[in-house]
Amino acid sequence: MTDINMQQTGSEASRKRLEIIRASLSRRHRAEAIFKGLGIAAIVLALALVGTLFWQVFSKGTPSLFQSTLHLDITFDPEVVEVGPAPEAGSGLSPAEYEEAYLDWRRALALVNWNELIANAIRDVSGTEIDGGDVRALVDNNAGLVLRSRFQDNPDLLGQTVPMDLLVSANGDNWLKGTIDRDLPDERQQLSADTRNLLDELRADDVITMDFAWHLFTNVDSRTAPASAGLAGAFMGSLYMMLIVIVLAVPIGVASAIYLEEFAPQNRITDLIEVNINNLAAVPSIVFGLLGAAVFINYFHLPISAPLVGGLVLTLMTLPTIIIATRAALKAVSPSLRQAALGLGASKTQMVFQHVLPVTFPSILTATIIGVAQALGETAPLLLIGMNAFVASVPASPLDQATALPVQVYLWQGNENRNFFEARTSAAIIVLLGLMLVLNAIAIFLRTRLERRG
Repeated sequence: MTDINMQQTGSEASRKRLEIIRASLSRRHRAEAIFKGLGIAAIVLALALVGTLFWQVFSKGTPSLFQSTLHLDITFDPEVVEVGPAPEAGSGLSPAEYEEAYLDWRRALALVNWNELIANAIRDVSGTEIDGGDVRALVDNNAGLVLRSRFQDNPDLLGQTVPMDLLVSANGDNWLKGTIDRDLPDERQQLSADTRNLLDELRADDVITMDFAWHLFTNVDSRTAPASAGLAGAFMGSLYMMLIVIVLAVPIGVASAIYLEEFAPQNRITDLIEVNINNLAAVPSIVFGLLGAAVFINYFHLPISAPLVGGLVLTLMTLPTIIIATRAALKAVSPSLRQAALGLGASKTQMVFQHVLPVTFPSILTATIIGVAQALGETAPLLLIGMNAFVASVPASPLDQATALPVQVYLWQGNENRNFFEARTSAAIIVLLGLMLVLNAIAIFLRTRLERRG
């Protein structure tokens, strides 16, 4: 009887332990499922937020890729273009006399009322009387310069009629795209009622069409003619700066990381250097701008607003990121690889550069691209070295004045004509994101090739 009771007690204890184990397993499985669900939810939320950001940028920026363009047959009327024939070299004039005559001819071109030619062409297609003020409100302010440049390149156009495409003004483009409320009273409209009606008439007759805005990528910024403002100067400025960052930050950062991790003795000096590198990685970027303005501009007297100065400032800002990431990649290499290389008779230098470093190339490349992409999007340090200045030319070298894509986004976002430049700002962001995606794509391609070789 006692044995039976003991067996019952034992089986009951085993059953309780089994129930406890099952309950524990259920709790763990439930906690695992909750954790997995939270992880998936976090990923979905992150993708949704990124997707929303891209959708907002692209939906706002895409309309600016197409701009209202006026198609006219321009007649270079001799009664308007009263400048006489262009001087010819070698026609009995000395070089100095020819240069003076040519400059006088160009001054005469500058005095021609080119808007009158545009007004005549608009009258021909619409039958509407229009004066110079209406032309300036209808077309971009650079339209007259386009005609003058065309005639200056080919003076034989005098008396001829040629088809030309002219950009509609920024306010006119806003009206045709519907970014201005058409129900506002006349006193709150940016264009007169006659100009608005003429724009609608020309758009209905296909004299005005929405064409792809190539000038957005080929022109520089413009304050007097916002409709023709472009990103060419800012793009080249960013490109020069990124080349400087890649040329300086990558070799210096990788070499510093290799020395600190593989060759530097462990003492107070190296400890101090490591602490300062880690601290520099957390310093706000605007501090590097102050440093660049004080050292490179005030002390070394480098040109203000130059991509060279911007590249040097961004190099200082990127170095800690590359050094820390490269050291982490070197630490991740198995000690057995080092021991095997040394055991086979390789020197320490051969071990580092021929065995350890090739294994870390993919990680170093990833860290480099992350640092360069971070530098590409920086704005605050560039503002402090004067790269927010208005520059009306494409920089020919890193020493020329320029701006950068992030700064151009900042400037356009604060423009008073928000109806027009809000879309332009998103378009500039699209170009900036495209450049970053190209850099990342190159990094992924190179990393894949290096991993295959390894």
